Amino acid sequence: MPSSDTPAIAARGLGKRYRRRGPEALGDCTFEIPAGSVCALVGANGAGKSTLLELTAGIEQPACGAVEVFGEPAYGGNPRIAYLAQDRPLNRYSTVGGVLHFGARTNPGSWDAELAERAVDLGRIRPDDHIRDLSGGQRTRVALALALGKGADLLLLDEPMADLDVLARQELMGLLMSHTAATGCTVVMSSHIISELADACDHLLLLDRGQVQLCGDIDELTAAHAVVTLSGGPEQLAAHAVVETRPAGRGTSALIRPSGPLPAAWDVREPSLEELVLAHLATRARHHQEHAA
Repeated sequence: MPSSDTPAIAARGLGKRYRRRGPEALGDCTFEIPAGSVCALVGANGAGKSTLLELTAGIEQPACGAVEVFGEPAYGGNPRIAYLAQDRPLNRYSTVGGVLHFGARTNPGSWDAELAERAVDLGRIRPDDHIRDLSGGQRTRVALALALGKGADLLLLDEPMADLDVLARQELMGLLMSHTAATGCTVVMSSHIISELADACDHLLLLDRGQVQLCGDIDELTAAHAVVTLSGGPEQLAAHAVVETRPAGRGTSALIRPSGPLPAAWDVREPSLEELVLAHLATRARHHQEHAA
């Protein structure tokens, strides 16, 4: 395994634009994700999550800046990376057994056949089943089996639990977390189900319109914020960095970054990951609406 002193992913001024005059998919992104972490990649549709994963996987080349994986340039392919794309690109004419055989043949010495078979669930999906005949959830299982079986140091998973029912999501998330604990590999996974990520992840990377809004250890980020409820109006919050405010009866509820001790009369608690993410995204959305008006 790589040294924990070297970030799993380090981006410096990373940018990508798909059309010459179109909007940036990513713009001037700078961040680090520590080795051994399980990172939640969060943002609204079009925030740049898939683009960021493609750049990190080496599938796309940045228009500006750079991204490194364990200290090495990402572009050009890296055998230490396993990437599960959102569209699950599998040969629809292949069989499940053929896909697993391909994984073993292209990853000699590192292929974990037992883990791949557990992810596919060969008890319910037969090796001679064709990909074209599988349901969306079954195809997701096969694609995830390829990523897990590779034995990579870095797993990049774009909506890994999409198309799965509740029981399958729980089963495969448990399998993924067991694999991570056993190997110390780094995982970056995107999802719109923030509560699901909160149970599995220890790091957060929040994107909005191609820009990094938050990046860091989840416990540290939530501890740096506070949900406060107070009597009266939001003008009492002027001494603090206010992320979001809303009426609460005759008082005010807000998510803030405290800049000092808070009054004893205020009701104060630490936000959940979901509250933290939604408040920052909602504030950014209002900001863009106001500038567009």
